[in-house]
Amino acid sequence: MTDDILIKRQGDVCTITLNRPDTGNAVPDSMIVELGDAFANVDADVRVIVLRGAGNDFCVGRAPPATKPGPMEALQLRKAHDIVFRAYGLIRQSRQPVIAVVKGRALGFGFAIAALADLTLAADTAQFQIPEFAHNIMPTMVMSAIIDRVPLKAMMQHVYDTEPFSPERALAIGAISSIAPAAKVDDALDALVKRMLAAPPPALFAVKEYARNAQPIDINKAVEYARAFHAMINTSSEMRKA
Repeated sequence: MTDDILIKRQGDVCTITLNRPDTGNAVPDSMIVELGDAFANVDADVRVIVLRGAGNDFCVGRAPPATKPGPMEALQLRKAHDIVFRAYGLIRQSRQPVIAVVKGRALGFGFAIAALADLTLAADTAQFQIPEFAHNIMPTMVMSAIIDRVPLKAMMQHVYDTEPFSPERALAIGAISSIAPAAKVDDALDALVKRMLAAPPPALFAVKEYARNAQPIDINKAVEYARAFHAMINTSSEMRKA
């Protein structure tokens, strides 16, 4: 692990920080691999993961390669991009709830990982954008990350028009979960984490597991899943101890 990704464990919270502030935390491919590894290797007893960027921005997207790659066949290109889908998947499938803290810009890949987090706290000065289409890049990687986070027409609008949008708009379309004044973002994060850690671990993890698994299934099955899950978690010895 290089200094591009900082990992800090403090009690029950693991903070993963994108650490290339001089580039707006633009992520080269090697850093995307490290980000995936960071999520894959979070200690099992961690209860909350915080994802943030160092400096003035969250993440301005992928960094261009040092040398332009030559033409690749479809299979080669697919394998080359698997590092992005792996990182997305590890954030989505993390057992622990993930809180993204967005200050400054969250563009492209940065917007995707911010939206993928289970909770996304943004400063009122944050800026969001899906700019790929304007650069003749097919934006389906970002779209795959937000397809279950953002309504279809809102996603299509921001993919096609490529314009920056405000945290208020991001909140309205469900890409983030809350907004705080820029000077008070860390206070809002501390309050949120404190409230989450006050819950017994089985309940904390069960909320994420249910939210992740129930949304895509038939409503009747989702209700039955909730009934069974509710009974199992609430009668567990860990919940009774809490």
